[in-house]
Amino acid sequence: MKVAVIPARGGSKRIPRKNIKDFCGRPMIAWSIIAAQKSGLFDHIIVSTEDAEIAQVAREWRAETPFTRPTDLADDHTGTTPVVAHAVEWMQEQGWPVEAVCCLYPASPFIHAEDIRAGLDLLQSGDWAYAFTVTDFPAPIFRSFRQLPEGGVEMFFPEHALTRSQDLPEALHDAAQFYWGTPEAWRSGKPMFAPHTIPLRIPRWRVQDIDNEDDWVRATHLFRLLELHKG
Repeated sequence: MKVAVIPARGGSKRIPRKNIKDFCGRPMIAWSIIAAQKSGLFDHIIVSTEDAEIAQVAREWRAETPFTRPTDLADDHTGTTPVVAHAVEWMQEQGWPVEAVCCLYPASPFIHAEDIRAGLDLLQSGDWAYAFTVTDFPAPIFRSFRQLPEGGVEMFFPEHALTRSQDLPEALHDAAQFYWGTPEAWRSGKPMFAPHTIPLRIPRWRVQDIDNEDDWVRATHLFRLLELHKG
């Protein structure tokens, strides 16, 4: 059995009600639910939330809300892993024979069903605890710097000040779309960014964090452009 878990709390501060706000004609969370459905992989698609309105919207899009997330797992400081671990514990209490769990973020309208399937293939390709989406940085991070309080700048990696770009180590970052994992990995709280995790690379242009209003506007324009191109 394979189960999708979409963690969607109601307390978004920078974009109020972000997870159910209309995004290009549908509630934001609907796009993740639809991608999970289109993948054809899941026996259950569960939304973990403490918020009654989010739960109602999730059910309208044919996701399940079989439990209410505890409030101590719905604050600003709770990470993803404890939330998914709580869901996995609930599944196992029901006697579900779960073999893999995929956490999909609710504000990820650029998730592709084929990527979800590719992620599962990677997870099952070896003795992996997790598989998740990544992409590359638009510029070499080893040439990055910060501004000092006095006004000047300072490199984070001064040893690479004269290194040619093509000789710099490759760097990747989390694409924040979905995370496949074994039930044991989720419940034990294994760290995600470790040698037991295998990355699925996706194009940089399909990666968009939506954390503030500027992000929202940018994502809306990109989404509409991609839909126009598909048409």
